[in-house]
Amino acid sequence: MEYRRLGKAGLKVSALSLGSWVTFGKQVNTSDAKKLLKTAYDGGVNFFDNAEGYEAGESEKIMGDAISGLGLARDTFAVSSKVFWGGDQQMQMGLSAKHVRDACDAALKRLHVDYLDMYFCHRPDVDTPIEETVRAMHNLVQQGKVMYWGTSEWNAQQITQAHAIARQEHLTPPTMEQPQYNLLHRDKVDGEFTPLYEEYAMGTTIWSPLASGMLTGKYNEGIPDDSRLNLPGYEWLRDLWMSEEGKLKLSKIKQLTELSNEIGISMAHLSIAWCLKNPNVSTVILGASRLSQLEDNLNAMDSLAKLTPEIMARIEGIVNNKPAAADRFGR
Repeated sequence: MEYRRLGKAGLKVSALSLGSWVTFGKQVNTSDAKKLLKTAYDGGVNFFDNAEGYEAGESEKIMGDAISGLGLARDTFAVSSKVFWGGDQQMQMGLSAKHVRDACDAALKRLHVDYLDMYFCHRPDVDTPIEETVRAMHNLVQQGKVMYWGTSEWNAQQITQAHAIARQEHLTPPTMEQPQYNLLHRDKVDGEFTPLYEEYAMGTTIWSPLASGMLTGKYNEGIPDDSRLNLPGYEWLRDLWMSEEGKLKLSKIKQLTELSNEIGISMAHLSIAWCLKNPNVSTVILGASRLSQLEDNLNAMDSLAKLTPEIMARIEGIVNNKPAAADRFGR
């Protein structure tokens, strides 16, 4: 396993990490979670990602029970949560100072830990001043409940504003952002965020490296019955991939599959390794509902050497979606 700094922070996280979105509490129970977490941990993974909005907190409960059951030493792993979607009541939503504090306390209880290594603002909140949220996060850091705080799916302007407020008010600034990033979705990481890496040394904990499974190639000939696209509540994801835009992306995936076969690695390994080749990626969050799936994805590190400059250029030729800002800033 390779370990990378979380932006400019001293914390080093495994290049591959394990997340719980869609799986824990949906497809994975506590017993299964223990097996997944142990396999990841034994494979060198030291970061586990979660959120209050994942299955209304059930995902955090399962992860917390599994980690406690395994008896992992607290100083050998990092765990995160995210705040925004806490419940149906008005005060259980958003990034107000009240909800940020309440959600953190609830996450600590569900995960059975005394502090969160990382705490993310899961989405920007247009109804709450950014200054209020920055101060609320700073207070959690001062109280020892959070080590590093960051954002998820914020835009560059919002992140820049958060840094400016933190600098002006002498508050703790955000350390990392958690954006979606994969071969088909790269505008923010490779484009919009490019100036932020040099200005703030921002770390990224990227999610969906396999584009909800599409970049494994298993949908090339249709949607399997047991895929997440057929899960209740995820009809929106199925519709997205069945759209005209989705079909266009599928044609690119088929070309990428041919390339992965040519160089002797799986499509999943090519997709994960491509994300890992980006020096601005601190960690790639993997999701898995089956042990065999996780074991295979952890082996993607071995495929990095196959992505030579020539192969990377051929990949760019297929996806043809490199943001202009990437070239403008020398990325």
